[in-house]
Amino acid sequence: MLNKTYQPDDVEPRRYAAWEKSGVFAADERSNGQPFTVMMPPPNVTGSLHIGHALNHTLQDVLVRYHRMSGRNTLWQPGTDHAGIATQMVVERQLESEGSSRAALGRDDFVERVWQWRQESGGTILGQLRRLGDSADWARERFTMDEGLSAAVRKVFVQLHREGLIYRDQRLVNWDPKLGTAISDLEVDNRDVKGKLWYFRYAIEGEPDRTITVATTRPETMLGDSGIAVHPDDARYADLVGRYAVLPIVGRRLKIVADTYSDPEKGSGAVKITPAHDFNDFEVGRRHDLEMINIFNGDASLNEAVPEAYRGLDRFAARERIVAAMEALGLLEKVEEHAHTVPYGDRSDVVIEPWLTTQWYVDAKTLAKPAIEAVEEGRTRFVPQQFENVYFEWMRNIQPWCISRQLWWGHRIPAWYAPDGTIFVAESEDEARIEAEARFGAGVALRQDEDVLDTWFSSGLWPFSTLGWPERTPALERFYPGDVLVTAFDIIFFWVARMMMFGLHFMGDVPFRTVVIHALVRDSRGQKMSKSKGNIIDPLDFIERYGADALRFTLAALTAQGRDVKLAEDRVAGYRNFATKLWNAARFCEMNECRFDPDFDPAEADQTVNRWIIGRTADTVLAVSEALDAFRFNEAASALYQFLWHTYCDWYLEFAKPVLSGEDGAARAETQATASWVLGRSLHLLHPFMPFITEELWDNLAGGEKNRLIVSPWPDEDRTLVDKYAQEEMDWLVRTIGAIRTVRAEINVPAAARLPVMVAGGSEMTIQRFETYRDTITRMARLDAERIVFSPTDSGEAAVRVLVDEATLVLPLAGVIDIAVERERLHKEIQRLDGEVAGFDRKLANPQFVARAPEDVVEEQREKRHEAEQARNRLAAALEQLAAA
Repeated sequence: MLNKTYQPDDVEPRRYAAWEKSGVFAADERSNGQPFTVMMPPPNVTGSLHIGHALNHTLQDVLVRYHRMSGRNTLWQPGTDHAGIATQMVVERQLESEGSSRAALGRDDFVERVWQWRQESGGTILGQLRRLGDSADWARERFTMDEGLSAAVRKVFVQLHREGLIYRDQRLVNWDPKLGTAISDLEVDNRDVKGKLWYFRYAIEGEPDRTITVATTRPETMLGDSGIAVHPDDARYADLVGRYAVLPIVGRRLKIVADTYSDPEKGSGAVKITPAHDFNDFEVGRRHDLEMINIFNGDASLNEAVPEAYRGLDRFAARERIVAAMEALGLLEKVEEHAHTVPYGDRSDVVIEPWLTTQWYVDAKTLAKPAIEAVEEGRTRFVPQQFENVYFEWMRNIQPWCISRQLWWGHRIPAWYAPDGTIFVAESEDEARIEAEARFGAGVALRQDEDVLDTWFSSGLWPFSTLGWPERTPALERFYPGDVLVTAFDIIFFWVARMMMFGLHFMGDVPFRTVVIHALVRDSRGQKMSKSKGNIIDPLDFIERYGADALRFTLAALTAQGRDVKLAEDRVAGYRNFATKLWNAARFCEMNECRFDPDFDPAEADQTVNRWIIGRTADTVLAVSEALDAFRFNEAASALYQFLWHTYCDWYLEFAKPVLSGEDGAARAETQATASWVLGRSLHLLHPFMPFITEELWDNLAGGEKNRLIVSPWPDEDRTLVDKYAQEEMDWLVRTIGAIRTVRAEINVPAAARLPVMVAGGSEMTIQRFETYRDTITRMARLDAERIVFSPTDSGEAAVRVLVDEATLVLPLAGVIDIAVERERLHKEIQRLDGEVAGFDRKLANPQFVARAPEDVVEEQREKRHEAEQARNRLAAALEQLAAA
């Protein structure tokens, strides 16, 4: 017997433990069944569940459970990423609290300490993902630093190096001076700041009275200037191209070059070029063979390349001193307030420096070519398709990929250096020694490269390294390539692109057939979540209060393709109420002895109401299946919600109540079987979204240890169950009762009042239907059964009128409500809503608001205007009805 109320905190942990213990999450690499593979984007080992994870994993689990029930041999490959910088910082903070440091331990002991932390505390997020309901094949869990994955990383590095696709080069990188390492673009937080723009005058060589003005937001970098760029078509500087200016303070000659990078409409039209400290300047410098002058140390202090007075200064202290010196020389023309973007390290929270250094690189352009072709040819498709353009834009303009990091935690680069600088790249030190001995004729001391690889290098191998590559394992043969990758749009460049490149190069096939891109989760106002705004949503908090099912269904229901998810707590609370509604419906069926009959044949149902709900169930099976196949999660969720809450609970069960308590035994038995059959089908359809409550209810209805819902077959799309006659008749009944209920609600008819009704102009079929369902209509629309009359024409009396198909339902209100008072109430409410609509119109007609406000804020105003207008129109229609009453 089901409890009176549904308690998620009791059901969810118990159900999950039973699933995991039973092994129902496991894929079978020996099975000949059609595989369905999803590779879990490996969360950082340092991480905890945030709302973005909750969305991403909900969508993955919906697909996994759907395809598992559809008979596919389903693998959801789980694991975690070693997260080089993040993990190293966690352990370094621990050491700092103990009065120690990474340097004090030394490399080997520090790495051992990180492994110890990982064993004791890492992977917390995996337990949290279980709490969300992830049905991953946990027995196959992998970690990007597992020995098997590490072997794959070494093999890939060595092979790419031998193919000339990995090399060392001196280029600019994003340098974090606090962490002392290069970082990826993904780890850079570009912030809009209010700064200054300094205009400096540089003297023209040979013309002491002539200067050229350049503007900069970073005066400290001027000490590394090696050129000045002007636009080729800028007549102001045409005679200076090819000549030289003199760098103040330093005295260095700066060649003036013509380059389209310089914008003649911006600033003075002349741009100082510092190739070693700006990414754009670096490219200009290479085009014009300008000197690369690195003026910073690794901690962003100034080095020996600058005049002695500035050596050792912090970059920002140097900025102040340089500005003062230029002003003293009379070369500071002006200073302007200037809003611009400054890159910060997302973990160190310090300004990132473009820094010229020697690093290891991957020839990404070469690897990108087949990855571009694979999407062009449709071997991998993006959903929504518009994200293909994002992918193409990045891949067609891809730059060399810096893969080395100056850290201790991570995959150490498999390269060894001989005393003369010769590099030996090999999968092990023994192999490197053999190569060195062959070269030198004797053994020499070798030193391994100190750097580790970018985390994205190892995670780029995830789709095949986790399956045992480089060995051709049965799992690799069975589950590669994958079917679907579900991920956020912001890592298309960093992860999706890497997997595509590596998969094609080493496996000869794409890593996945479909990439489903979901948007960001924002707060209820459409704002991006941040600690500073105080609008962070903790999914674990929602799970504790409302249950995992409610959160999952909310996220799926709000996931429309190409649109951000606006998450409000009341939506989660609302879908908790949906779970309660479902629970109560199941209890109703249980109390009315609606036992599940596995031999029940819905095609044999005789009662119109039963044939109707059976057909509607078939419609819902089709709608949900088609939506999931098209990755339209919100449409699938909406179809389920509308069917279960409204069609099944609000209408069918209400229609069924008299039958279930009636004297007709055959009709009662059929209705009991039908109600149970529909509930069972509904639980199957809803399971991918709300797995816990559906498994609990199915177990009570028809399940058991050998008949778990999670592995039960997905319902067939049997269109023969749709009875057109039953659909038309019952839909008419729903429309009729619904129309009367709507009128009653809008004009405040008391719930206890039973209204008379005249059916005017109704066809013979309508009159017959009214007679057939007189008791039902009377009960559910709260009409006076003794005062239902039929007339070929409208009586014309004062009344409210409702049009249902060809018939007019005339509802006299005299003596039921105070019509004058109700008119006044409606009039005032309409005036209020008119004011709201006018206010929204004024705001949306303001060009400054539309141009400056974030797009999500503007869209929110449009939505609120639409809602107010719709409400106003409904009330206006009600007022018009009362005007005639």
